[in-house]
Amino acid sequence: MQKRFKRWQWAAILVATLGLVGIVCAEESQDVANPFDGRNDLIPKGKTLFNVHCSHCHGPNAVQGERKRDLRRLSRRYKERMPAVFYQTVITGRADKGMPPWKGVLEDDTLWTIFTFLETVQKE
Repeated sequence: MQKRFKRWQWAAILVATLGLVGIVCAEESQDVANPFDGRNDLIPKGKTLFNVHCSHCHGPNAVQGERKRDLRRLSRRYKERMPAVFYQTVITGRADKGMPPWKGVLEDDTLWTIFTFLETVQKE
């Protein structure tokens, strides 16, 4: 049996949905920055951490031939949103792409150290 909603119920559903979309968009638009920006001393450590935790999918030293997994294209693709996209992706994962969530597995400092390395391998 198919349930039919009344007009006011549809309005309530629409308002709730738009409210959730607004919350998600607001969270994504917040400025996220690498707390280790400019810390060149962390690049070798970030490279090692990347190779331990990420290279099995993204290639050693972030060199990957598959376009969808090539992390050397992040700055070209996301520009100034690169830190926010990186952080959101690694903490929540992308199950549809086989990317696990790393929140609770790796500390934020570890993730940002990896990001510090990834910034050095970006292609123009």
